[in-house]
Amino acid sequence: MEDERVLDVKSLGFYYSNGVQALRNISLPIYKKAVTSLIGPSGCGKTTLLRCFNRMHDLYPGSRYEGEIYFDNANILSSSVDLIHLRCRIGMVFQRPTPFPMTIFENVAYGLRLKGVKNKQELAQSVERALRHAVLWDEVKDRINSSAYNLSVGQQQRLVIARSLAVKPEVLLFDEPASALDPVSTSKIEELATILKKYYTIVIVTQNMQQAARISDWTGFMMLGELVEFGRTDTMFTNPSNVLTDDYISGRF
Repeated sequence: MEDERVLDVKSLGFYYSNGVQALRNISLPIYKKAVTSLIGPSGCGKTTLLRCFNRMHDLYPGSRYEGEIYFDNANILSSSVDLIHLRCRIGMVFQRPTPFPMTIFENVAYGLRLKGVKNKQELAQSVERALRHAVLWDEVKDRINSSAYNLSVGQQQRLVIARSLAVKPEVLLFDEPASALDPVSTSKIEELATILKKYYTIVIVTQNMQQAARISDWTGFMMLGELVEFGRTDTMFTNPSNVLTDDYISGRF
């Protein structure tokens, strides 16, 4: 059976408010319940592309999109899209943990409260479910009402992931989620991504090619705002079709 596309990018271009074109004619699929890695040198457009998937660029006036990104048979670049609803369905985790200055429980419950959930039992069940999915519940269940700032950096990153999971997204965007973490915490994030893809579609930006090889099913290699190559991770890392990809992966780039 053909892999099901969750996101379908068609001829995407992106311009920052200063007129600089950051993405050029990008087309690629994002497949359901798989991990897709975006790799490439710094400044190649990986994070810019990732932030197009939930319209994060719209927080900064003056940016402009070209092309289309289809999600659930609708073009999410349309001006009629409800961005709050979109960002609930396509969640994002940034490079550095961004816990809110509140308790562990309230961090995870935050999005649920925004959606209008008020029932205490429903909130408690949803928070526990999200923390379990983020493999954090056993570490925090006895201090759920203490400050999120008391957690280690690695735990804070998993808390932020739990906060995204609480509103039941369909897609999770990870922007170098382990770049600020120690090797042990990085390993936990990688294990978590492998677990989460059973339930969610994951797109991850990483500078670490070994990480991409370990955890992703699909990989896109980008350079200078263009998608050079996209394909199965195992094929790309053993037999890339483009000489630029080969040079980058082998370290000759």
